[in-house]
Amino acid sequence: MADLPLLDELEQRKLLADCTSREELAKMLAEQCVRVYAGFDPTATSLHLGNLVPITGLVRLQRAGHKPFPLVGGATGMIGDPSGKSQERELLDTDTLGANVQAIEQQLRRFLDFDDPKTGAVMVNNHDWFKSIGYLEFLRDVGKHITVNYMMAKESVRARLNDREQGISYTEFSYMLLQAYDFVVLGREHGCQVQLGATDQWGNITAGIELGRKLDGAQLYGFVHPLLLDAKGQKMGKTAGGAKLWLDPELTSPYAFYQYFLNIDDSEVDKLLRMFSPRPLNEIAEIVTAHQEAPHKRAAQRTLAEDMVSYVHGEQNMRRAVAASQVMFGGALDEVDDAALEPLLADVPNSELARSELEQGVALLDLLANTGLAQSKGAARRLVKGGGVYLNNQRMSDEKRVVTHEDLGTETMMILRAGKKSYHIVRAR
Repeated sequence: MADLPLLDELEQRKLLADCTSREELAKMLAEQCVRVYAGFDPTATSLHLGNLVPITGLVRLQRAGHKPFPLVGGATGMIGDPSGKSQERELLDTDTLGANVQAIEQQLRRFLDFDDPKTGAVMVNNHDWFKSIGYLEFLRDVGKHITVNYMMAKESVRARLNDREQGISYTEFSYMLLQAYDFVVLGREHGCQVQLGATDQWGNITAGIELGRKLDGAQLYGFVHPLLLDAKGQKMGKTAGGAKLWLDPELTSPYAFYQYFLNIDDSEVDKLLRMFSPRPLNEIAEIVTAHQEAPHKRAAQRTLAEDMVSYVHGEQNMRRAVAASQVMFGGALDEVDDAALEPLLADVPNSELARSELEQGVALLDLLANTGLAQSKGAARRLVKGGGVYLNNQRMSDEKRVVTHEDLGTETMMILRAGKKSYHIVRAR
């Protein structure tokens, strides 16, 4: 397949929903190294799945020869963007914001190349320029150039005015001006001509283009990617239990990340592969076609899950997540070690047992009762007799079985299972 023009490929990969001056922007992207930025507010210690869309936009632009400027909003994070929000964001204290900024900066470095002499990414923080601007100075030099009528016509503001009883605070209302000024500063100081964001950022982005034109006579551009929504129109990236899917492996383990995409609905697979997989579009089309012919095999979901974990957490963690997943679906532990099972500890009930106690031997029935897989030794006995107890995915049929250190499936772990889905990991210490 011949290489597509960049905007066309981004569109086919579901990474482009709209842009300003498309013909001019396409020509500029084809002929020169363009400087582009996307902003990330430090509202937590980690970015989440939704943030992976603009990150991926920056990654693809960089690989196409352009220079990304990821912006961490040390200043705007103090206020909170009303775009796409149904209620006002809780304000964070300075120390919390500072810790979040540092964590997000490190996270962004995992995705973007900061060392290339031509296209190396440059991290910026809008607190660096807002910290020295006084309120009256900002009103005089910036505020007077954007009318309230212009701001209220933006969907992000109008939706909050119309749909929420408490309306929108002046603090959040001013966010549009702050983001607009970010664009101006990045244009002046770094030569950024393009801003990337989600569709709910369209109003803020176009406000920046307008402000740049009025203040500096600059020609700025913007393009937006779709929000990451599921088939029901809800923001994607929460587990069945309601937990957000974070990009930090300490908050969402690679195993849980893998399981999320392994269990994604058929209707979402094509879109997510296009958005995030490094595979060529024709290969993705082949994967999706094969999946449609045998959806019960979930081959496309496995490909998606592997690609997503490799992208976010690296190939080694992907292999471990696959191995752990196979174990949790009854696979043998022959080629599995502690490192492969470690991700499970964040998601599977577990407990510790002294190695000396294991060396002496522990009755299987006691182990089942102590781990909570059975309510009592009597219940454990009935489970064993009924063929519902597994040790390292091997069925246990002897109710008098004694478990020892020789039953460890890895260096320090063994896996107990009652029935099809109740697991418990015992770790020897």
